[in-house]
Amino acid sequence: MKYLIVGLGNPGTKYENTRHNIGFKVVDALAKELGGTFSLQKVAEKAEVKFKGRTLILIKPTTYMNLSGKAVNYYLQQEKIPKENLVVITDDLALPFGKLRMKGKGSDGGHNGLKDIQATLNTTEYCRLRFGVGSEFNKGQQVDYVLGEWSAEENETIQERIEVATQFIKSFSTIGIQLTMTNWNGK
Repeated sequence: MKYLIVGLGNPGTKYENTRHNIGFKVVDALAKELGGTFSLQKVAEKAEVKFKGRTLILIKPTTYMNLSGKAVNYYLQQEKIPKENLVVITDDLALPFGKLRMKGKGSDGGHNGLKDIQATLNTTEYCRLRFGVGSEFNKGQQVDYVLGEWSAEENETIQERIEVATQFIKSFSTIGIQLTMTNWNGK
């Protein structure tokens, strides 16, 4: 069985350690743990890893956040992966820092990456793992906040939260979304 694991973010060193790039950080950690390496492919950096008999196609779109749907759609078709085996990892301002929540469908919540994926796939029914980045910004400062780097305090615990996020993905690929949500949401 194949799964498409999409970490959302923006390419380039300028964005590497920003809150908006947490999706990239999660797939990087998963690739490292499972012995995969990313290489530049069409519209994304891609790594292929195995976990408990499953093939996980990990991608980091190179299209920039607002055009993420192009990469997601391309790899779903290229790898012949059903939408039920797709999970998108994204930053979320509505969740406190480090809080993780998996959902099987839902709105884009104002997130431009999710908005583009939903428009491209023509559905809101796909799995997303939302990684809380908090909302410690003043009115009108949302863009600066998500494109800002983690605080020193956040950096102390971010790695542990990323590791929990990789557990969500491995669980999703082996026992499915319902049991993963039951077992992991809120951890």
